[in-house]
Amino acid sequence: MIVEFGFGNGTQKVDIPDSNLQEILMSNPIEHERHGAAAVDYALDNPVGSAKLEELAKPGRKIAIITSDISRPLPSFDVIPSILDRLYAAGCSKSDIKVVFALGSHRHHTDEEKRKLVGDRVYSEVSCVDSEPDDCIHMGDTSRGTPVDITRSVAEADFRIGVGNIEFHYFAGYSGGAKALMPGVSTPRAIQANHTMMVDENACAGKLDGNPLRADIEESETFCHLDFIVNPILDEHKHIVFCVAGDVTKAHRAGCRYLDKMYRKPLKSRADIVIVAQGGAPKDANLYQTQKALDNSKYAVKDGGTIILIGACNEGLGSKIFEEWLTQAPTAESLITRVKENFQLGGHKAAAIAMVLQHARIRLVSEMDDDFVRSIFLDPAPSAQEAFDEAMERYGKDATVICMPFGGATLPMPPEA
Repeated sequence: MIVEFGFGNGTQKVDIPDSNLQEILMSNPIEHERHGAAAVDYALDNPVGSAKLEELAKPGRKIAIITSDISRPLPSFDVIPSILDRLYAAGCSKSDIKVVFALGSHRHHTDEEKRKLVGDRVYSEVSCVDSEPDDCIHMGDTSRGTPVDITRSVAEADFRIGVGNIEFHYFAGYSGGAKALMPGVSTPRAIQANHTMMVDENACAGKLDGNPLRADIEESETFCHLDFIVNPILDEHKHIVFCVAGDVTKAHRAGCRYLDKMYRKPLKSRADIVIVAQGGAPKDANLYQTQKALDNSKYAVKDGGTIILIGACNEGLGSKIFEEWLTQAPTAESLITRVKENFQLGGHKAAAIAMVLQHARIRLVSEMDDDFVRSIFLDPAPSAQEAFDEAMERYGKDATVICMPFGGATLPMPPEA
């Protein structure tokens, strides 16, 4: 069988014998009842664990709507107009409403980027600002010692609304919910304290209960409460196909359950060879983005197996800190030691790659120079077919194969999970 994988603006094709192909992991077939703004409106009409937004919001209160920055796929322009309509219906004034872009430790936006994120209507009606990590209020410390430092525009608000899409997150379990606050509008110091827990074996994709990093995030929220959340779920093309709204925990969990129905893929067994791609451009423009597909694929491969990672990476690594960690590390193992001692955003993804390398070989099909790829502890391959043929020789004629054409979205669940 010939399986196609997105590769930049083209494809990589791999001819796999039917007898070896164990499974092709795609999203589960679901008939979504609503899409886009209609899904958002339905969620606002039917909140989970909460009264409606227009019943909770009160005139004269300062309102902060926390939404994702430009590095996230959330179409805020399809979400925030519906929120504003509800706030206006409650009698809230435009001058009391502020949209805050959750930067985490990312760069600030240009005015054009802010307008693009929320759309012309929102940008012209209410104040739209970036979170400011240098202007935060310390609101306490979690039981794990994480400082709860929240950007002033959110900390001083009377009513807070968290907006963010729900997807699998490789160490927080899922995005969405309280993540709007931590790391969304927190300081680098707070983010570092929280994210150092990524090395815990329970800090993994699709896991909430027993995940210390997620528990720390949600404890942070108790110091600076989100009064309401609006969390869409996106398909592989980044379009809204479902949405939840309401209580920060109850609504979030309902959204996670729907995401599981779409993308969680139970496996009968792990495979010797996993072929995975992020899905082509623009999602595989650099290794920083492509790493997400790699991290999901680790749940499908046997110990000692091979992951064939397909990503054009025509823009290279995609992050200066990520590049510095990878290119200056003496060994892959040293990256794991380094992230435990001094967590840095960007460096954490380098450590995540090293954690995969502890269990599997990674062959990278990309547009990057072969010698450079070797220098960052990966094995270059000229094509996915060549990498597959070589892996078949390595594991023999009975080798098992799993394909993940949209690896960043689908989450394999091995029998032991």
